Amino acid sequence: MKSNKAFVATHWGSYQVKIRNEVVENVQASRKDSNPSFIGELLYDITDSDYRIAQPMVRAGYLKGDANHRQSRGKDSFVPVSWEEGLDLAASALKNAKDRAGNRGIYGGSYGWASAGRFHHAISQVKRFLNTIGGFTSKVNSYSAAAAEVITPHVIGSNLYNVTHLLNLNEVAKHGDFLIAFGGINEYNNQVVPGGVVNHRDRDAIERLIEARTEVISISPLRSDTPSDLPVEWMTPRPCTDVAIMLAIAHYLETENKVDLDFIDRYTVGYDKFKAYLLGRNDGIAKDSAWAAIVTGISADDIKHLAAKFSNARCPVIQVTQSVQRSEHGEQSYWLAITLAAMVGSIGKPGGGVGLIANASGFSVHGRPPFKWESFPQGENPVSQSIPVARIADMLLNPGESYTYNGELKTYPDIELIYWAGGNPFHHHQDLNKLRRAWRKPETVIVNESVWTATARHADIVFPVTTFLERNDFVCGWGSYISPSKKALENYGQSRNDFEIFCGLAERLGVLEEFSEGLDEMTWLETLYQDSRSNAKEVGIDLPPFDEFWEKGEPINFESQIPEQDTFMSQFRRDPQGYPLSTPSGKIEIYSSTIDSFGYSDCGGYPQWYDKRELLGGSRAKDFPLHMISHQPRNKLHSQLDFGKFSRKDKTNGRETVTLNPTDASARGIEDGMIVRIFNDRGACLAGARLSHDIMRAVIAIPTGAWYCPDEVEGPESLEYHGNPNALTLDLGTSSLAQGSIAHSCLVDIEPFYGFTPEIDVLLKPRFTSSTDL
Repeated sequence: MKSNKAFVATHWGSYQVKIRNEVVENVQASRKDSNPSFIGELLYDITDSDYRIAQPMVRAGYLKGDANHRQSRGKDSFVPVSWEEGLDLAASALKNAKDRAGNRGIYGGSYGWASAGRFHHAISQVKRFLNTIGGFTSKVNSYSAAAAEVITPHVIGSNLYNVTHLLNLNEVAKHGDFLIAFGGINEYNNQVVPGGVVNHRDRDAIERLIEARTEVISISPLRSDTPSDLPVEWMTPRPCTDVAIMLAIAHYLETENKVDLDFIDRYTVGYDKFKAYLLGRNDGIAKDSAWAAIVTGISADDIKHLAAKFSNARCPVIQVTQSVQRSEHGEQSYWLAITLAAMVGSIGKPGGGVGLIANASGFSVHGRPPFKWESFPQGENPVSQSIPVARIADMLLNPGESYTYNGELKTYPDIELIYWAGGNPFHHHQDLNKLRRAWRKPETVIVNESVWTATARHADIVFPVTTFLERNDFVCGWGSYISPSKKALENYGQSRNDFEIFCGLAERLGVLEEFSEGLDEMTWLETLYQDSRSNAKEVGIDLPPFDEFWEKGEPINFESQIPEQDTFMSQFRRDPQGYPLSTPSGKIEIYSSTIDSFGYSDCGGYPQWYDKRELLGGSRAKDFPLHMISHQPRNKLHSQLDFGKFSRKDKTNGRETVTLNPTDASARGIEDGMIVRIFNDRGACLAGARLSHDIMRAVIAIPTGAWYCPDEVEGPESLEYHGNPNALTLDLGTSSLAQGSIAHSCLVDIEPFYGFTPEIDVLLKPRFTSSTDL
């Protein structure tokens, strides 16, 4: 019997994996992890032959050259082919796409969570390859935080991910005394960290908050958005009305003379314009607690009490999760949170100010090392065309149509070919019926994938790619660890890693040397590591040579070598002239003349409330009276390894579980464990009901991540069998500014499902056809 052990690093932790006969026999979290994630349990199922793709596949209609082959994407059978035939077909399709539409007719649509490694990083691999053949239409921003990513530089002059460390929960526990957590403090959202994680430190931070007796107000429709052992006051406004509460707090500060005018004068611009709006001088509506009560459903007295506590705190803190800005006009929540922190003068103080994208991906507990980790270089893209990532369906459906983005008037390109490596758009995107229709527009879709996701099933050419257990890499990012990730398993079937696949294509297109630089996997790893080591040395951090690091085979912690770091905001507070912000004024822009000059009707020059298309209490709620929250799953990363036992154990009768309040359930005849149909006029999905008092009335919550499994009906009458909430969500942008995802702006209804319960066939292998039968 063949047996071996290897240390494997992932986005959710580092694990010692024991292999016997090419099967994962044992998974042990790193001893250095004080609060390991149980997502590691999914590694046991990573070689399950029912889901892995064993060799290159081509969709039958595409291979035959059917004139209308695009219409059968997602329904067609697949033909196993050799690597030579598959690579030849893909290279020919890429060449034809360039000839017909130019390089802007190729969309490189990868997303960043396929691997935590610095070399086997799917985005870097596919972008480098496409850049070497002349470029491609790319994407900007993320599904997670697009609104925040666009608004933050306008207001404080910094990339969003450079400000995540400004407020650390450990510092809040040490110095802060009052924390308003818009979106809560959800521990399980910190399981997954960009660049990987060795030691999950969120639990330590929570315990410090408990010990410090920091007063915490959680503003969320879900009680589970805060740890059960953390004493909190739970406030439940209507979803997507956080901005109204923030405005009411701001109104209280202004009218009760609680504004730190010295801070406002010295560190901000534009407060007077915002103040006029706040007091109703522009529209005749004072944004006070009485107004906010009508919008939010929270009593005016409770809002005023919250504002009073915030204004009287010694060191008040505001945190805003990513989820809050994934709604219509999501930019406003981040702009207003910064504004509130400025009004009380807490920005730049230890443990004070504002926490952005808080309680997600470890941002509020892991600092950033003071040097750059190198990664597989992507090269320069000769094509300047890009789209906001969440506008992919609009791009495919509306070539040549104009749209706005961050002050620009842009035009959607005509996409001839999609190349996807890493990620699952049939997980991330909204209104999947619309995406399914849009996905049929390109002539060719090529996907590198390890398992039979919905995206792989909607491809024309599928290349089987290795998983992180089947390749060598090193992992680092947030925090103070660098970890090797060693090949534990032989490649499954005929699978290859992305680098090998792109080398094969690059050779056929005459750019192999430019793509690979003549280096193999291990040589690239050593090069990237040694370059990172040089960067670390420049700031006084000593990492061992690559051979020593690789031979040792376990994570290295260099925290003791990291010097004390001053944040740019504390420097700005200390000396605003010497350390100005990178905004046009050099200050915090409560009013932005830049944004105002864009002339957008849905995102003006200062933070404000805008009416919503889908909101409880609005006209649409008469037809769809429940607000659906589609939150991150606690048992996997997005939709990865959804077929695994650890993912399935939280499902109900094999379907994703939807949580609803017992009062709403009783009114609809729904009992715990019952299969239900969630629906609106965009689509419907089946799920298993779970009744709980830990969710506010008129709200339901269902995690994302169930592999998309629709019936064959087209349009809003389609029924998704597995519990994917994006069958119902709204595919519109946050505003003309950011064009981000608004997944949380979604009204639905729910009812018992008494019909024949359909099989979840996305968890079965697709149909295969022999080439001799074509």
